[in-house]
Amino acid sequence: MKIQQAIKEDNKGWRFLGNNDELTKPLVLVFGNRFLLENSHIYEEIKSLFPDGEIVFGSTSGEILGEKVIDNSICLTAIEFEKSTFRITSANSKNYKDNTEKLGVELLKTLPQEGLKHVFVVSEGSTVNGSTLILGLEKYLGKNINISGGLCGDDSRFEKTLAAYNKNPEQGEVVVIGLYGETLEVSCANYGGWTGFGPERIITKSVDNILYELDGQPALDLYKKYLGDKVKELPEAALLYPLSVKAPGEKVTIVRTILNISEKDNSMILAGDVPVGSTVQLMMATVDDIAEGAFKAANFAMRDRKTQPELGLLVSCVGRKLVMDQRTEEEVEEVIDVIGEQAKVAGFYSYGEMAPFAGQEKCKLHNQTMTLTLISE
Repeated sequence: MKIQQAIKEDNKGWRFLGNNDELTKPLVLVFGNRFLLENSHIYEEIKSLFPDGEIVFGSTSGEILGEKVIDNSICLTAIEFEKSTFRITSANSKNYKDNTEKLGVELLKTLPQEGLKHVFVVSEGSTVNGSTLILGLEKYLGKNINISGGLCGDDSRFEKTLAAYNKNPEQGEVVVIGLYGETLEVSCANYGGWTGFGPERIITKSVDNILYELDGQPALDLYKKYLGDKVKELPEAALLYPLSVKAPGEKVTIVRTILNISEKDNSMILAGDVPVGSTVQLMMATVDDIAEGAFKAANFAMRDRKTQPELGLLVSCVGRKLVMDQRTEEEVEEVIDVIGEQAKVAGFYSYGEMAPFAGQEKCKLHNQTMTLTLISE
C-alpha cells in the first residue's frame, strides 16, 4: 500500500506531506470545509493531481490528518492498493424521494459481492437518515462483511453537507466504497465516553429520527428544562448534551445527537432513528472522558488484528470536538499511541458515525463516538 497525503489551507497551493511519489489508480479521499468544497473547480483541481484517481469527497466539521485536527482546510489522502482492489458506487437521495433505505439497497446491488471484505461509507449528513441507510445497505450484504464510515459535517452550522464521487460535491450524495482482496485486513470499532445524567424517560411519540414526546410530554420543552442559559444557543448547544437511546428489545445503548429543533411542534431532529418505547437519558462528558473513549476505541479495533494497520480512517463526532475545544488533538494522539506511528491517519469530524459494536456484525449509526477503520494489505 502506497499512501500520499496533502493539505490546502487559506487558498494556498497544495502542500504534500512526505514523499510525493506517483501513484497508480489511487483511491483519493478528500475531506474538507464545506465552503471550500463548494468551489466549482474543486473536482478538476484534484483530478489534475491524480488523473487516474477515483475521487471521493466529504464535507466536515473538522479535518483529521496525521496527528493534527484542522479547520477550514481541504485534506486529501491518496491510496494505491498493491495487493487489493476497490469499487465505488454513489447515488443521490433526491432521486429516491428521500427513501434512504431503498437508496442503500440499490447502492449495494451495484457492488460485486464476490471477494468483498469491507464497505466504507461517506454520506451527506444533513438530509440522509443514517439508520435507514444502514438497513438498506445490509439487506444485500454477505455475512462477516462489516460497514463503517460516517455522515459528513458542516462545522456546527447544520446548514448543509456535501459529498460526491468523481464530480463536484453536492447535497444528498451517498458514496459507498467496497474493498476487496485475499490478504486485505480491515478492522473497525467505536467508543464514546459519555455519561448519563438525570431521569430516564420513555419515547411516547416519534417518527423515524424525529422525536416528539417523552413520557407523553413535548420532547423539546422537557429538554430545554435541563439546558438553563444554554437554551438560547440551540441547536448548537444540543451537541454538548446528546441522548442515550436503548430501543425495545436491544441490549446495547446508542447515542443520538440532536441535529436541529422545531419550535413549531416542540420536536427534535436527531441523526438517526429513535423508536417509540425506547428508554432515553441525557448525557454529558469531560475532555478526559472523551480522550479515554478514543483510547478504548483504538484498543477494540486492534484487539484481533493479525497485521499492523497501514491506514487508519478516523470518524469522530462534532460534539466531541466542541467539548474538547483546544484539546481536540488529544483524542487523535490517543489513537495513534495504540495503532502505531507506522499507520497513516486521515479522517473527519462528522454528524454521525457508522460501525458495529465490538463483537457484533450488524452496523449501527452512532453519535458522539470515535470510530476507527484500520486497513492493511
